Amino acid sequence: MIANDVAIRGGGVAACCCAHLLKTGIEAADRPKLPAILVNDATQELMRDVFGRTDLFEGLPRIERRVVAWGAKAVELPHRAVVISEEELRARLAPGTTTAAGAEWTVHAASRPPGSGEQHFGTRQATAVSVTLRDDVPGCWVESVATGWLFLIPGWLLAVGGDTDELLAESQLVAAQIAHREPAGPRFAAYPRIVDPLCGPRWLACGSAALAFDPLCGDGTGYAVREGILAAAVVRAALRGGDANALLEHYRRRTIAAFGRHLDLCREFYRTGGGGEWWRGELAAIGRGIAWCREELGEGSGFRYRLSGYDLVPVENAPA
Repeated sequence: MIANDVAIRGGGVAACCCAHLLKTGIEAADRPKLPAILVNDATQELMRDVFGRTDLFEGLPRIERRVVAWGAKAVELPHRAVVISEEELRARLAPGTTTAAGAEWTVHAASRPPGSGEQHFGTRQATAVSVTLRDDVPGCWVESVATGWLFLIPGWLLAVGGDTDELLAESQLVAAQIAHREPAGPRFAAYPRIVDPLCGPRWLACGSAALAFDPLCGDGTGYAVREGILAAAVVRAALRGGDANALLEHYRRRTIAAFGRHLDLCREFYRTGGGGEWWRGELAAIGRGIAWCREELGEGSGFRYRLSGYDLVPVENAPA
């Protein structure tokens, strides 16, 4: 009976997905939540499948276009996503609550597990600002400037790098869309980071307790869903008598590989966003992160398990 054998500590998307797939509740943990996130169509479809619900994203404002000025002239691109606050998304997922005293396994999905450290690659800080746009036109705007970058959607501005006023003073695209803005909120880390170690005997870190991504690259929600799926599959396989050490090693390698792919994507953005000192410093940090991932993964490129639906199954002729 899995429900009584695992404690899931957290309240984000990864925790909710993991709990749903393991048919258990969560031990809710408070943490700061994002005022607005974009959920693209692919992630929406994945979440509808995981939760077996077609109504998860009904009634939400849609974004149909993206205007980007990234080290060059602004271009307009199609973009298909909905806007939702992290708090509302969690409420729609409606996880039950439980306290699994004496559980065999623990999934840490809110805060860093006891005894774990953190590898981080960058120094960039971000600020979220409530704004009113000049025109009521659904869309999002992304712009790189000399000391950072700006991301704007109806209702919210994310300013990454320098002071918000400084970034907006450098802006040609984003600043022109804003009619009014509230005082900037507190600054928070916006650089990629990963918990180290990610797992141990009968526990693993998942969601925001395991990884934090640069918000520029998007699809953080999609990553969280996939982390929840993998964590649930690892725990389920172990509770069914699988090799716990091999399963945890698979989880570690898969998670580091996903983090490395994110850093590769970040590198391309930061290579082209600007050429000043701020951009060079963050790009160098991303390079250190990629090197760390490669060292952790070693020479082997294969994985011992693969997902079949929401279960892990051994890969034939996989490396030991």
